[in-house]
Amino acid sequence: MEIKDILSLDCTSCAIQGTSKKRILESISDIAARHLPEIGQDAILTSLLNREKMGSTGIGCGIAIPHGRLAGLEKVTAILLTSQPAVAFEAIDNQPVDIFFAILVPEDQAQGHLQTLATIAAKLNDKETVKKLRHAQSDQELFEAIV
Repeated sequence: MEIKDILSLDCTSCAIQGTSKKRILESISDIAARHLPEIGQDAILTSLLNREKMGSTGIGCGIAIPHGRLAGLEKVTAILLTSQPAVAFEAIDNQPVDIFFAILVPEDQAQGHLQTLATIAAKLNDKETVKKLRHAQSDQELFEAIV
């Protein structure tokens, strides 16, 4: 799997004004719902919030990988956004988060979901990639930095 297989430019948003964890998840849900009108914003937000109740998806170093499973979803879909300023997200290192790579997966693809998470975590572990994401000035630059 390559990131370009699950992320499109219209699901990428640079420097949004996030004020809280919930606001960021709402922004992710809004973007995803425009891309997946058959699913709906409420279902997406509920899935992301339910996953966060199990433990924060903030992996440290200012990065979070929110994710959720959705009934009716045909294929894995990703949403990438950065926030200005960084947002408190209960990350494992207690640092605020400014890079959010969200993943929505079909309800019945648990194994594929884990592989997708591993691929994204590896990409976000690359310091050069993270630097490019943080310096992106547009949705296009943000998209190009990750694919």
